[in-house]
Amino acid sequence: MQTTLAPRAGRREWAAFSVLMLPLLLVSMDVSVLYFALPYVGQDLQPSATQQLWILDMYSFVLSGLLIAMGSVGDRVGRRALVIVGAALFGVASLAAAYSDSAEMLIATRALLGIGGAALMPSTLALIRALFLDEKQRATAVTLWTTIMTVGISLGPVVSGVLLQHFWWGSVFLINLPAMLLLLVLAPLLLPEVRPGGGRFDWLSAGLSLAAMLPFVQGVKELARDGYAPLPAVGVTFGVVMGIVFLYRQRRMAHPMVDLKLLGQRAYGISVLANLLAIGATVGFAVFLSQYLQSVLEMRPLTAALWTLVPAVGVLIAAPLGGVLAQKVDRSYVMGGGFIVSACGFAMLTQVTPDSPLWYALTASGVYAGGLVAAMTLANELALGAAPPERAGSAAAVLESGHELGAAFGMALLGTIGAAVYTDAMSGAPTEAARETLSGALATAGALPAAQGDSLRTAAEQAFTDGLDWAAGTSSGLMICAALLSLFLLRGIKRSSDSPAAEGGHVPVQPGEPSYRG
Repeated sequence: MQTTLAPRAGRREWAAFSVLMLPLLLVSMDVSVLYFALPYVGQDLQPSATQQLWILDMYSFVLSGLLIAMGSVGDRVGRRALVIVGAALFGVASLAAAYSDSAEMLIATRALLGIGGAALMPSTLALIRALFLDEKQRATAVTLWTTIMTVGISLGPVVSGVLLQHFWWGSVFLINLPAMLLLLVLAPLLLPEVRPGGGRFDWLSAGLSLAAMLPFVQGVKELARDGYAPLPAVGVTFGVVMGIVFLYRQRRMAHPMVDLKLLGQRAYGISVLANLLAIGATVGFAVFLSQYLQSVLEMRPLTAALWTLVPAVGVLIAAPLGGVLAQKVDRSYVMGGGFIVSACGFAMLTQVTPDSPLWYALTASGVYAGGLVAAMTLANELALGAAPPERAGSAAAVLESGHELGAAFGMALLGTIGAAVYTDAMSGAPTEAARETLSGALATAGALPAAQGDSLRTAAEQAFTDGLDWAAGTSSGLMICAALLSLFLLRGIKRSSDSPAAEGGHVPVQPGEPSYRG
């Protein structure tokens, strides 16, 4: 039987892909771009402690809550249309955030940025499915997508630090405007409109997904940051209950917002789970690495941020290498190998001490980041290929929601372990602040006589690195779990056929719209 090969993407498709990478880079940067700007915001707007936390958290809070709903919207109204709306909203919100004159206004504009980001993120990944029917090209595109998203999160603090040396804090938002304007101009010219349909939009399911994601993610973050408290614990419980109700409703719907049958497929469900574990390990551990550079090695924030870019070299090498290997051997072996390499990098970090040379921690970080992103790239591509084209937006949204849940899970798990090790080692410290955190111990040491202060500082740095070592060991264990999932449950799974029919036929476009094929 003759097999029809999928058409290969040309210059137009790759130009369209380049346009899609603009919002991806900026949306991922906005997760961390405020880290250095917050002290300047505090001087100007004078937010309360609670408002300051909401300024930081509101963006990711709204982003995580709306991903599933926005993925479903894109499948129904058109993914290009949603990209354009998201870009317009993101640009307007960035301008408003830059010139906010109160803490309340900045919190509100950060929420609008989250809505715009939620519109952009699933659409960028889903449109890759429409632009690249050839699997090798799609694998390359997903590799670039994953790498740019990872690098964008790392670049946020660096860009923020550089801008704040020359401009006021609002400049960290204004850098979004040129890219969003360019996207608004080029998207109608280069991006195909993909409107698979899928029935009427289910507002009740959208509300249930919000009620599940928002309190759960925020509650876990607060528990990881501040320890147990009744309100965030209730929020987590409520989120879990709403999540169960949401999933029950999806089972009964003809056109569900989340396709549970798709989640039941190994190629998709296991890829989502492996990515969740990977994100949990890397996000949860990033807090320890940042504190280690700034508080133990006494680096200035911008210097520390620049050094954290060094492990990105491992990402830039490993991600494309993993894609090449996956074309020659079973991808489960490549994914499993990537997670094992990452586990080795984390295992190296269990040996970090206050006296360890900088190169050791950075090398180990490069090893774990390279292996992790190489495996995650293949998991993203496998999951995207498993989803039918008409569900690509929703599938991408669930995949990215898994990232948000993984980040919250990692912060809670590793933060709790690190804090437990630290507080146990510092049980005899002179103040409660010194017993709870490294920063509290360093502040206490500065107020003590020199000999006592040096002794407390040394003990606190050792206790913190002991906690870092345990967190790294836990991350290594998570990577081994992800490797086992890949090796035993994804073995032998092939990507979808190259034929257009297997891809669900032609890509739906609006009447008169060119398909951009051939």
